[in-house]
Amino acid sequence: MIHSYQVKYETDAQITDNLGRPAYRIIRYIRNTPADPWLSDNTFMTVNTTNGLEFIENNLKFIKLTLPVRDNHSWKGNNYIDTWSPTSEVPYLADWDYTYDSVAVQQQVGNFTLDSCLVVNQCDQVDGNPLDPAFYSQVNYSQEKYAKGIGMVYRKFFHSTWQSPPPPPAPFTPGYFETGSYGVTLTMTDHN
Repeated sequence: MIHSYQVKYETDAQITDNLGRPAYRIIRYIRNTPADPWLSDNTFMTVNTTNGLEFIENNLKFIKLTLPVRDNHSWKGNNYIDTWSPTSEVPYLADWDYTYDSVAVQQQVGNFTLDSCLVVNQCDQVDGNPLDPAFYSQVNYSQEKYAKGIGMVYRKFFHSTWQSPPPPPAPFTPGYFETGSYGVTLTMTDHN
């Protein structure tokens, strides 16, 4: 099922994180159509460190950007996230290598031609054969684009885990996508 909606991110206030560092609180607003009122639905925090940019979303700390900003520079962007414990709800985020691609390159994002962008490829992983529903498969894909003077202008994220039906002679049980399988594509439609 595909659901389209609009979101906007507003920097709300400068705050201090739990390590005493300057940070910013960001509020996300959402609406289904342009005629609907904006409703706040989530709060995030971002910290500009001496080496990069941390983004805290749903109590998960992502290292979104790091220095130096140059093609092929790579880092473990999900390094602070618990992906290894038996109680982890996000083991699929383990060991992602974020890599800069197309630094300071013009990009077409939605209806905008943006002069100086960079692409962060975060993951492109397929286990099994997603085209064959008789077998288990997992797909993880994530990419973000940032524009100079604007910030993130594009995000595509997809995670799915398909559980195949048990083989005969087990009673017929259909395969299914595990809870937590989802995708999101964000494309800038406006900026200030």
